[in-house]
Amino acid sequence: MSSRRLLLDAGNTRLKWAVIENRKWLAQGHAPYSDLSALTPVLEQHAVCYIASVVRTQHEVQITALLAFYSISPIWLTTESTFSDVKNTYLSTRQLGVDRWMGLLASRQRSQVATLVVSVGTAMTVDALSEEGEFLGGIIVPGMVMMQRALQQGTSNVAEVSGSCQVFPRTTADAVQSGIIAALCGAIQQQFEHLTEVAGKPPHVILTGGDAEILLPYLDLQVELAPLLVLEGMERVTREGELQ
Repeated sequence: MSSRRLLLDAGNTRLKWAVIENRKWLAQGHAPYSDLSALTPVLEQHAVCYIASVVRTQHEVQITALLAFYSISPIWLTTESTFSDVKNTYLSTRQLGVDRWMGLLASRQRSQVATLVVSVGTAMTVDALSEEGEFLGGIIVPGMVMMQRALQQGTSNVAEVSGSCQVFPRTTADAVQSGIIAALCGAIQQQFEHLTEVAGKPPHVILTGGDAEILLPYLDLQVELAPLLVLEGMERVTREGELQ
């Protein structure tokens, strides 16, 4: 029997979605919470709706109200201790963001070796997955925009001007942008080296998130770009869940 699913990835800054039927991706898109009108044509179609949310309460209320207008009662996905051969070793299982969990499950679907899962968004997460599918842990650092805002708010001479990444910056804007990229790349490189030591060989690296393509040229690593990684994880969870 055909089963159409609407998957909503509610991130910190925008809502991403995909419509999937029989493993075929029929539609996908994203929109800021300030204007979700682009989602209307999707909501007018009948589909079972699943949500993975890390967004603040006011936006969850906004999403719930919008879905209710179209008589849609969503299923909110949560982080689990295990799924298939992936084991969540977080000391408090549900404290691991559901977006990170979905990313790990999707990465396991893409790669069966030790993998570093990097999501570059409002915050950047760098998560390590062993060859056996054990989530070893991960780090969280501020993303590009958050770092820039912190400098603007905490210092008197950093204006809201976009700079470019330089080896030796000679303007404040370039110095800020270069420092941000250096910090993010450095965090990724450090975790890459840690996982290499544990795995005994260089891990596979998967890069996702809204700012992934900005960071990609500056990474001195072989990387697989996966823009829809969280939605891929949601697709896996909801599909395999239906088969059980």
